[in-house]
Amino acid sequence: MVFFKDIRYNKIIYYRWQVKKMLTGKTVVLGVSGGIAAYKSAILARLLKKVGANVQVIMTKNAVNFMNPITFEELTGRKCLVDTFDRNFEYSVQHIAVAKEADLVIIAPATANVIAKMANGIADDMLTTTVLACTCHKIVVPAMNTNMYQNPVTQENMKRLRAYGIEVVDPVSGVLACGDVGLGKMPEPEELMWYVLRELAYEKDMQGKKVLITAGPTQEAIDPVRYITNHSSGKMGYSLAKMCMLRGAEVTLVSGMTNILPPRFVKVVPVISARDMYEAVTCRSDDMDIIMKAAAVSDYRPVNVSDEKVKKADGEMVIELERTDDILRYLGEHKKDGQFLCGFSMETQNMLENSRKKLEQKHLDMIVANNLKVAGAGFGTDTNIVTLITPEEVRNFYIMSKDEVAAAIIDAIMLAGV
Repeated sequence: MVFFKDIRYNKIIYYRWQVKKMLTGKTVVLGVSGGIAAYKSAILARLLKKVGANVQVIMTKNAVNFMNPITFEELTGRKCLVDTFDRNFEYSVQHIAVAKEADLVIIAPATANVIAKMANGIADDMLTTTVLACTCHKIVVPAMNTNMYQNPVTQENMKRLRAYGIEVVDPVSGVLACGDVGLGKMPEPEELMWYVLRELAYEKDMQGKKVLITAGPTQEAIDPVRYITNHSSGKMGYSLAKMCMLRGAEVTLVSGMTNILPPRFVKVVPVISARDMYEAVTCRSDDMDIIMKAAAVSDYRPVNVSDEKVKKADGEMVIELERTDDILRYLGEHKKDGQFLCGFSMETQNMLENSRKKLEQKHLDMIVANNLKVAGAGFGTDTNIVTLITPEEVRNFYIMSKDEVAAAIIDAIMLAGV
């Protein structure tokens, strides 16, 4: 990523931010062994290329019975390796050259046979010799019949792989190629991408940090049918959770009701009301190094909530409201030493003035402000236009994707020395 920074404090400064393809410059060795799930590996290779990775596919001789190596060569732009003694390859010692280049190895699918070889140090083909020579992180994705997977020998072999520091991805349940139903299916390529991205996408500058993020709207019940809410989609908070996870943080995401699938490797705490969110956040806040309050929390809730559906009647209906708990104020008043507290401020007028006031009154370290009336910002969009405000400076950013905004926010926090 590229960050152009002007350090003139106390002035309105504009920043440009660019997030590159996440795996640019990284080499992923994709091992494919002889299972019907090999067709999914072609999709995985394509996904890896889309995010900028160099993909080197190595197939076992049995794997070519399920997929033609030409398919992988077309998808990756590289020769697919099968034969350890292929004299037409540009390197003199192929498996060592590939091993030195590799930033990550993922074997998907991994048959019981390949798993057994790896667990016992057997290197009798191009794939296993290369893996044995690799010093980078390795991921094994088992895919096989349920009985083969649950066999104590296979389970013991996977236990040994984990003891060697090799990551083993659990298979999923479903209808297998043989017609049996049970564990043994290879997860979808989109799921496997999370494992690769978590390992390679970013420097782990947040390793060891505990981060709590709130996202989405809250809902305040009127009766069993109706509630008061807002237009928040949760996209900004979910982008923050994803980017923190990719940078190595231990992330807890306290989320209102959204239609977004949460990122993998993030602990999600679902809530509904402002009170639910208050309790979920305050009971965890003392353990956190960084808290980012991106949720759109209702400021008011009905005083009386009916147990039955309120029937419509002639004339007007009046709903008496009371204030909800001020989560951000509580966090500011109880902030522990060294903890970084970031709030969010969505305004429709006087954005800087109102946001600065909120920063001071709630004892925040930083506030992320935006104006709902500006095109490209606000609820439900995939982009945002934000201003980062601290007691020392103001940083205005141009329109960016919400992932890019999240990256900019996180970098500003990390630059503060958290």
